[in-house]
Amino acid sequence: MRSFAHINARTIDEAIALLRRYRGRAVLNAGGTDLLSALKAECLPRYPEAVINLKTIPDLDYIREDDGSLRIGALARLSGIASSPLVGSNCRVLADAARSVAGPQIRNAATIGGNLCQDVRCWYYRYPHHIGGAIQCARKGSGPCLAVKGDNRYHAIMNGKRCFAVCPSDTAVALAALDARIHVAGPEGDRTIATIDFFSPLANALRPGEIVREIEVPKVRTSAVQTFLKFTVREPIDFAIVSVASVVTREEGVCTDARIALGAVAPGPVRAGKAEEVLKGERIDGEIAARAAEQALAGARPLSRNAYKIEIAKTLVKRGILQ
Repeated sequence: MRSFAHINARTIDEAIALLRRYRGRAVLNAGGTDLLSALKAECLPRYPEAVINLKTIPDLDYIREDDGSLRIGALARLSGIASSPLVGSNCRVLADAARSVAGPQIRNAATIGGNLCQDVRCWYYRYPHHIGGAIQCARKGSGPCLAVKGDNRYHAIMNGKRCFAVCPSDTAVALAALDARIHVAGPEGDRTIATIDFFSPLANALRPGEIVREIEVPKVRTSAVQTFLKFTVREPIDFAIVSVASVVTREEGVCTDARIALGAVAPGPVRAGKAEEVLKGERIDGEIAARAAEQALAGARPLSRNAYKIEIAKTLVKRGILQ
């Protein structure tokens, strides 16, 4: 690793001021489970001059109920979210998603803010500098997406544009199905972003100097069945090949509301709106679930080596609905 300044921020405002001072040459660090490996590999577009430590900011690791919503501080650890009675009773799908991340050591350090903001795992983007020099690509600001004509087994089958790396966050998929909102703080003040709008093919929605402050999850009806399913190569520690989060509400056997989000198939979680419409007003059985699964993947446009993801995703959607 190269030398860099390490600064302990004491407040959100101080962290924002430091980001502005370094003008894009500083990075934020919370749990460090993603950042430190990226620094070691020297795979970032620009090596930072400073690392701003957020763990020294007090009172950002909370989980609490407020005005009918669940509010989670950006520094709340994934292990705490997975074991929280509040999360488990109000939004089980998020607890299950947090529990699915890596192993216990990682979950004890990783934060939900970091899980949302972590960088992509594309092997072209992450190619270690010490092996043969950085590989330039669209995400680094120069060149095409090398996965399009290269090894794209784990890349996007939906919504890819210029960059086809997928969002690696498990919690983002659950939060998308929960209609959660992400509150950010920045030099121009606070703003709120829907989870589904937080991601784009080349980056997340954070503007220069902004920091994730809180995640707000609207209350879920007690009759809703929540599921998170994840297919990986190496269970249970690996990143998802495909994941699906679903929140399905039934009244007297009839579906009155459905929210389904797909993960690891696009640059961000994808809400399967057509699948949701198939379910509403219907009594759910195997046939309806299969129809919804077909509609969930109707917009898939696979690359040369990842069409297999479509069938995996359909299977997970169907299983989630039937559970």
